[in-house]
Amino acid sequence: MSISDLDGPKNEYLISELLIYPVKSLGGISLQSALLTDRGLEYDRRFMLIDAQDRFVTQREFPELAFFKTAIDGYQLFITDRRDESSVAVPLIPVIGEQTGVQIWDDCCQAILLDSTIADWFSARLSNPVRLVYMPDESQRPVDSAYATKGELTSFSDGYPVLIIGAESLKDLNARLENPVPMDRFRPNIVFSGGYPHVEDTFMTFKAGDVELEAVKPCARCVMTTTDQDTGLRSAEPLKTLSKYRSKDHKIYFGQNLLASHVGEIRLGDKLIMLTTKQSLFNH
Repeated sequence: MSISDLDGPKNEYLISELLIYPVKSLGGISLQSALLTDRGLEYDRRFMLIDAQDRFVTQREFPELAFFKTAIDGYQLFITDRRDESSVAVPLIPVIGEQTGVQIWDDCCQAILLDSTIADWFSARLSNPVRLVYMPDESQRPVDSAYATKGELTSFSDGYPVLIIGAESLKDLNARLENPVPMDRFRPNIVFSGGYPHVEDTFMTFKAGDVELEAVKPCARCVMTTTDQDTGLRSAEPLKTLSKYRSKDHKIYFGQNLLASHVGEIRLGDKLIMLTTKQSLFNH
């Protein structure tokens, strides 16, 4: 597919949503603009819960984490349990605290432990001992070298600093489902309008606002997508349906993982300007 096939008014791509998830696996925050840092959107997944073995904790094990929403006010991050509106606040950028090694998938990196009262609050609500940690700037977690092009970093994301999904991709999925699902099942950072379903499969390098981004790998999806973010309940969908048309090499894909070339700002309404494209792994 050539670049000309993707250009033109009928295929104009515009950023329609920008989202960050300050605490891995907790609720997200919608933004009007976002600063792209050396490891993803500013404040995205810089906090994470860990268990007694210092290993990351997510909705995979605790779907009730969907009940926890986040908000930023000034220099503080507020975390609220929607079940009873109980809330705690932590510094948005902690600088004081015990350092500890944490494990996320096969990666190990350093993090700052938050106050024990925060750990107690979460532990009581999950009925399991957990602690909240923060990734300081000096802690560096490289992207998988098989996909990194310039030693790029990521935060506590599953593996890549930015995730993009087209609104048309979700619309197409929902047309196949008996009960439509919202975009929050897939936890993207960037949602764009325009184009056809899964056109993001063909993205390679493109500009958005002040930055240039590169799509390096389709995003493999897990059981988290089957958790209703309002109720915390799980079902077979949407993975059951996605498996019928978005499956490759025993994995189910939805969205594209991105790397960024440099720091810069992106905003709602920014155009995505294609520089290079590639062949999709799937038939559209």
